[in-house]
Amino acid sequence: MPVTDTAALPQAARDHLLLHFARNGAQAPVLVLERGEGAYVFDTEGNAYLDGLSSLFCAQLGYSFGEEMAQAATAQLQQLAFSTVWGSAHPAAIRLAERLAELLPGDLDHVFFTGGGADSVEAAWKLARQYHLARGEPQRTKAIARDIAYHGVTLGALALTGVERYKAPFGAPAIPVTHVATTNRFRALDGEDEDALCRRLLAELEQTVLTEGPDTIAMLIAEPVQNSGGCITPPRGYWPGLRDLCDRHGILLVSDEVICGFGRLGEWLGVERYDVVPDLVTTAKGLTSAYAPMGAVIVTDRVAAPLHDDPKLTLMHGITFAGHPLCAAITLKSLELFEREGILENVRAQEPHLQRRLDELRSLPIVGDVRGAGFFWALELVTQEGDGRLDAGQRERLLRGYLPGRLLEAGLIARPDDRGEAVLHLAPPLICDREVLDLLVDRVGEVLADAGDVLQATKEPA
Repeated sequence: MPVTDTAALPQAARDHLLLHFARNGAQAPVLVLERGEGAYVFDTEGNAYLDGLSSLFCAQLGYSFGEEMAQAATAQLQQLAFSTVWGSAHPAAIRLAERLAELLPGDLDHVFFTGGGADSVEAAWKLARQYHLARGEPQRTKAIARDIAYHGVTLGALALTGVERYKAPFGAPAIPVTHVATTNRFRALDGEDEDALCRRLLAELEQTVLTEGPDTIAMLIAEPVQNSGGCITPPRGYWPGLRDLCDRHGILLVSDEVICGFGRLGEWLGVERYDVVPDLVTTAKGLTSAYAPMGAVIVTDRVAAPLHDDPKLTLMHGITFAGHPLCAAITLKSLELFEREGILENVRAQEPHLQRRLDELRSLPIVGDVRGAGFFWALELVTQEGDGRLDAGQRERLLRGYLPGRLLEAGLIARPDDRGEAVLHLAPPLICDREVLDLLVDRVGEVLADAGDVLQATKEPA
């Protein structure tokens, strides 16, 4: 029988719901969230939490526009509940594609809709391959990505992902991928010298291309600010360097905007901060502000040209529910709200204050570095012993043992993570004003002060 008592929902979740990227056998009660308002979410017991992660970097507009979204959804469902974009089209998908072409930089004018982030990465790979095949370069079968970077866990996207423990259980990668260094300057010998760091990273990339064979590489994929590893920002000149390298060697440049796009860095695309127009863009998450599931790959005129120039060439990829009329209508409403509410402007205006407040947390012994951009930040957690890196036992006790419960106790949702070094991710909804951001930082400071005490108290004996 369906569960009608909300108090029974956590146990019902344990009995029947497999949680993603979670220890389903753990004994801790499942957090069950049932409503949201503004930048806050509420559990079934009425407890409020400041959503410092935007529900995994998705809820750009927070949780206050449900009524308007429902009206847009109702109007679409009453007109056309569903139609594919397999060889036909419908008005909502056409209008959304046209609107995206207007908003995004350069000649990123052609949209392939998907169901989400990993779908978008997979589709980008196929579009890149078809582009090179159409140009008579079938040997371009390889890709370049960055260490630790997360691009999804479907098998193609997993090949591009640079987190080895996600890949090991599933056999040989579907795509030959070479991973190069991240742009993390914390602990880097040349980290304080941006120009030196940039030269070193680009030299490594150039050598990688030459070693693999320039004419064998189809695409290079990177996030404007890399999520996995802790909001790793690029040094000055890095993205123009990527653009130049790809142009010289005939490689397609892919900006993975699944997290960074649609306001997270204060622009429609995060890469706009670095004055570069990529060949392909992968999006999802914030595209709909999480009011519906949807993703997209947006490509330039050059990449789309072979698909239009040859009347016998079939685009060999498709997803049944991609471009769903309901999702397209909701996305159009989200983009309208972005402009009406001045969302990009708010992120740009609040970013300096948020950075200043987060930098204050450097005074805590447990905080080794603060890095990020826009409303996308991470604090690297360190110990005062050795090189500062938390060992496996400390990560287990702190990131998976202490911090999840302590954050909720403080009324805060944030993300402890150690796909690279140990970090705490923060990415509040883009509607947050200064008062909410101050509350976010104050709560983080309290939690990390306590976490530092716990870390010191639980040191392994020498």
